[in-house]
Amino acid sequence: MSDTNIELISTISEDNKLELALREIEIPEPDENDVIIRIEAAPINPSDLGVMFSAADMTTAKQSGSDERPVINADVPAKFMGAVKKRIGKAIPVGNEGAGTVVAAGSSAAAQALMGKTVAFIGGGSYRKFLRANAQSCLELEPGTTAEEGASSFVNPLTALTMVETMRAEGHKAIVHAAAASNLGQMLNRICIADGIDLVNIVRKEEQETLLRDQGAKYVVNSSKDSFMADLTQALIDTGATIAFDPIGGGKLASDILTCMEAAVSRDITEYSVYGSTIFKQVYIYGGLDRGPITLNRSFGFAWGVNGFLLFNALGKLNKDTVVAMRKRIAAEIKTTFASSYTHEVSLAGALKLESMAVYGKQATGEKFLIKPQS
Repeated sequence: MSDTNIELISTISEDNKLELALREIEIPEPDENDVIIRIEAAPINPSDLGVMFSAADMTTAKQSGSDERPVINADVPAKFMGAVKKRIGKAIPVGNEGAGTVVAAGSSAAAQALMGKTVAFIGGGSYRKFLRANAQSCLELEPGTTAEEGASSFVNPLTALTMVETMRAEGHKAIVHAAAASNLGQMLNRICIADGIDLVNIVRKEEQETLLRDQGAKYVVNSSKDSFMADLTQALIDTGATIAFDPIGGGKLASDILTCMEAAVSRDITEYSVYGSTIFKQVYIYGGLDRGPITLNRSFGFAWGVNGFLLFNALGKLNKDTVVAMRKRIAAEIKTTFASSYTHEVSLAGALKLESMAVYGKQATGEKFLIKPQS
């Protein structure tokens, strides 16, 4: 095992500055139920950027330091300092998930069983070379699965599966998903095809339409087309979808979805009601690709909800057997249903280069970075 450990940290100072840097830390020793993972792959997810960039204005970012130890500094607008006051002066490790090889293990049977195995993990601080994790929190990958293939075993797969379980638990029968050509969206499409669930995919580009249709998607609507509202309404009539998951957040997409849902469920109603239909329509916001205000044009009655959707909160509502079954399915289907693709691979230092940040900071559909901490 290497005798050095390096992690990527994010710090906000009292003088309204964000600093991103690499620092050396000790390689931890495992406790009884712990394992030490040599991290070989860790994805950059939109949720990671919330910790990494926080409220900083990244258009002000400047790079200093060396090629091996770059440092990024950016301004944090004064109006946001109150919202981040609890993290001022704290060096916060970045990265939610990853995968690698277990190189040391505690004395418990569960820990020893993972020695030498390739595992995926979640829990924070994945942008480093070596990590200590509880054995129970690790997902043992099947033989022949690489760390690169298993790096995104938690955030996107569990989110997609939890969307389906939320649909079932709340009594809906089909799903609407926005930004549907993302890695997560493609996973959700494959899940719904396999499980016989109708899925309405919302995209913005023709090539994204083609991508999803080539993967078997039946309902794909393009929000950039003049016919979007009519197309979405027809897809909702065909599927009966009354629950949606939106990673964009800002703007009027949530409102448009609710408007089309109301039009779809009201088409056969003969008696007018000022309160609209009684069928409940739900939009969950699970991301912030657009940080602007959510605009609701109230044309969809009173039976509706717009709420935040956070993976860990949603998982907490599911029973243990369901979560265990989800994890087993992910491990078994990580090369198929839950396969992820990456457009860029970078080292820890490479992740702190302005040219890299300019790409992954856009959070564009079809662009995904994988950090290789050992390179």
